[in-house]
Amino acid sequence: MSSFLKGVDQRTSLAGMNRMELLLFTIKGKQLFGINVFKVREVIRTPEISVVPKSDSRVVGVSDIRGQTMPMIDLAKALDLEPVDPSKYSKSLTIVTEFNSSVQGFLVEDVDRIVHLRWEDILAPPDSLQNVNYLTGITRAKDQIVQIVDVEKVLAEVSGTPEEMSDEFISQNISKTKNQDFFVLGADDSTVARSQLKNVLDKMGIANKIVNNGKLALDFLQKWADDADKGISPRVSDRVLMVISDIEMPEMDGYTLTTSIRKDDRLKDLFVILNSSLSGGFNETLTEKVGANVFLSKWHSDELANTIVDRIDAVTSASQKQA
Repeated sequence: MSSFLKGVDQRTSLAGMNRMELLLFTIKGKQLFGINVFKVREVIRTPEISVVPKSDSRVVGVSDIRGQTMPMIDLAKALDLEPVDPSKYSKSLTIVTEFNSSVQGFLVEDVDRIVHLRWEDILAPPDSLQNVNYLTGITRAKDQIVQIVDVEKVLAEVSGTPEEMSDEFISQNISKTKNQDFFVLGADDSTVARSQLKNVLDKMGIANKIVNNGKLALDFLQKWADDADKGISPRVSDRVLMVISDIEMPEMDGYTLTTSIRKDDRLKDLFVILNSSLSGGFNETLTEKVGANVFLSKWHSDELANTIVDRIDAVTSASQKQA
């Protein structure tokens, strides 16, 4: 099955064009699920699994794949579906993924194929399900509904919550941010990432709004720009400290969002941070190409907070020089 994904690392030309590739698979029955191909290292027949005592019940053990030991996660059990029978492990497939600086295997029933999609063809889950499900998006393929799994949320629950901002950092920098008139707009399709971003900003005392895709972020900015045009509010660049956006999102990805910001004279001066859980140098290259200011890998809270403080220092210094 590894040949099934041959050339994945050559597909980066899709990024930046609001397009992506989705690996379709089944967990139990005919329902199709999907995962961004960029998160996938390979697909293999499930290898021998060694049980790990007292591990999370969704972690069925560890496997040695070409000299690398990795946790093996029963994706069905993680999604509250009927788990894979241990006697059938050898008949199942494993999707080996790499994101958030870690490698892990997800057991699935079968892999279907890879499909080409536009991000605008992928819809965010209904608002009523935003915080209670494991989906980042919904689309259609082969005349079927495809549910795109929030594997970052699954991994976060299995591995523990992401690292918090250190108390040392807060004590050293809170005076720069607390009770200051700063606002940050965030966009991310992962519930885990949205929660962590909001937690960082709230602890820093920075007003914020976090939406779940690039289109919502652009709509928000354009609404503020329209208000400025009418003279009922300041310029957007005077109100927004920065935009922090995920790259892979339904409806509009982070690259397209950044390009749209740079093309709008009312928004073009905004400071934009792009981040991604995906590995690969193409992120840094395309970040520069579309005009974003900074690229960060997910998620290191202190690194993000330091970047925010650096931006605050730059804005404060520029304001003092103009005074």
